[in-house]
Amino acid sequence: MGEAMDCRGVDLSGAEIRGDLEGRNPPIFLPRQPAASPLVALDIGGTLIKLVYTASCEGGGSGAELRFAKFERRRLQECFDFIRAKELLGCNGTRSGKENVPLKATGGGAYKFSDDFREKLGVCLDKLDEMDSVVSGANFLLQNIPGAAFTHMNGQRNPVDVSPNNLFPYLLVNIGSGVSILKVTGNRKFERVTGTHIGGGTMFGLAKLLTGCKSYDEFLQLSQKGDNFVLDLIVKDICGELVCQKQGLSTSTLASSFGKVITSKKRLTDYKPEDLASTLLSAFTYNIAQIAFLVASLLGLRRVFFGGSYIRGHKSTMENISFAIDFWSQSQMQAVFLRHEGYLGALGALMSYGDLSGENLTLEESKEKEPHHESAAPVDGILSDEENDSNIFPYLLVNIGSGVSMIEVIGKGKFERIIGSHLGGGTILGLARLLTGCSSYEEFLELSQRGNNLSVDLTVGDIYGEEGYPKIGLPASTTAASFGKVNSSKLSDYKIEDLAAALLNSFTYNIGQIAYFVANLSGLKRIFFRGAYVCGHEKTMDKISRSLKYCLSMAAMMASEGRGWESLRSKGEVQTTFLCHEGFLGTLGAFWSYENMGIDSLAAHEVIREVLLGAPYTGQFPSLPVTEQQENGENNTLEGEIESLRNSNAALKAEVERLQSENAELRAKLRGATL
Repeated sequence: MGEAMDCRGVDLSGAEIRGDLEGRNPPIFLPRQPAASPLVALDIGGTLIKLVYTASCEGGGSGAELRFAKFERRRLQECFDFIRAKELLGCNGTRSGKENVPLKATGGGAYKFSDDFREKLGVCLDKLDEMDSVVSGANFLLQNIPGAAFTHMNGQRNPVDVSPNNLFPYLLVNIGSGVSILKVTGNRKFERVTGTHIGGGTMFGLAKLLTGCKSYDEFLQLSQKGDNFVLDLIVKDICGELVCQKQGLSTSTLASSFGKVITSKKRLTDYKPEDLASTLLSAFTYNIAQIAFLVASLLGLRRVFFGGSYIRGHKSTMENISFAIDFWSQSQMQAVFLRHEGYLGALGALMSYGDLSGENLTLEESKEKEPHHESAAPVDGILSDEENDSNIFPYLLVNIGSGVSMIEVIGKGKFERIIGSHLGGGTILGLARLLTGCSSYEEFLELSQRGNNLSVDLTVGDIYGEEGYPKIGLPASTTAASFGKVNSSKLSDYKIEDLAAALLNSFTYNIGQIAYFVANLSGLKRIFFRGAYVCGHEKTMDKISRSLKYCLSMAAMMASEGRGWESLRSKGEVQTTFLCHEGFLGTLGAFWSYENMGIDSLAAHEVIREVLLGAPYTGQFPSLPVTEQQENGENNTLEGEIESLRNSNAALKAEVERLQSENAELRAKLRGATL
């Protein structure tokens, strides 16, 4: 027998939030919704199952309430037991075979676990497209529920009055296991413009390994009690307070997440779980906010909404995101959060009950209607041999040290620092030391060569099945969430080689993606990478190159379809080159000097300190106050670090002088050969 058409719908007239407005996911009262026949919808994601259902109002009375529940995906049976106990599918929690009315579901797990629902509950899943559902859920809240949107800044939560007539366009950043970023232009009108695999799954996966926590809520509780300054490298650690005052830099500006671990002799067990959790939370929330800011800037959007199951109304999470968006945009953008932010997909699926328009595509229909796209083949980032001093400018110089600095060079001696990232080489090596016990960056790279990141990384195929998610151009092999497969809290359950491979894959891709966005935002077509953590390391350079090629291919595919990235279509390809040291460009072996590139003055000690070694400009982050005892202890440690930096600087200066001498000799020989 075929599936019956479900004509039941959701009556949104007079909908409002009931109960504790400050509580987590309070019920939504639907005064005109009949409660006799319950409706239920699910969003089965990479790590969580989110469930929304209608039920009779507490205390009786007319109307119904929307209620919310969630379960870990690996505990699917608990979800089945809940549905039975609440009798959400009729008598005894199961539908009769004669009725055969489908249950609305979205997310990759809806496709993957369809047979389980049929076997355990006797129900057929009506599988809806995930992005369609997420956008429908967000629009439902913003257009129908008073008080659904709010800001969270400086410890204050303030409601945002959103007019349905002035809602679109906006940017929706959905933080699940990974992060999807969508440009929403109307009801059922949107495009997924990009995403990142450094999301909630990454935070939780690393939190399990580093702190031993069993749940994400436990991780958030730990982070509230910790101090990220114990592990994070800040500007004061690099420059000292006097230099910061001279250059107008905030002493507490974050330079490199986990950067202090590099010079510390401590092992993982020597750090407090609370401090590790606080460092993880700040590292990844600031990174997500930075990517959101760059994408919104590229698309010319000023309104950015954040949703997803990994926000959870957590004050520090929202505070970090809000501060970063406000700082980078110079108060021109505002981070806005949503009540019930973790249930957008499930809410959107619920709204599809009674929808007879046929506009709500199922997952299978979206796959059938989506044309197949071959991956665009971007031009390799190679400068021709005819490049000369006059046409090399302008370009983006990306210096990968403990943190990452991005500098626009427009001519000889003319450059300006644009932005930076706190997730740099110091973050990679710091986490590598904690997770693998390696003693050097070279040892870490050797470990990564022998590892398989797919042992710990969650892929699109793990969520959606072997076909992937073709509607948005994501094959099954695409990484959805770095460290998203980590289920055990025992570090010994994982090979250190696999952990090293996952670290390299996640952070090098992140650096390449941010560099791509910054180059396009600044209208630059050339990117030069330099720094101790990239130059001379073939694996690192290859990973960054791949990330840029992927960004280029996705942009080319979307531009060819006329969906998204209109601002990038006229800017052409981005050429990528690795500058290993003066006179050598890693990807083509051509001869260039810092002088020809207009950056010879960057060799000056003060300029390096200010521009290259300086922290990414992310502002003065909120943190726990530093006690006098902590400052004294840090000063003693820093004296040794400063002396080490001085010795390294002297060695580097000698090496530069040697290379300059060789450069002069080679130029003389070339002139002689020409004559």
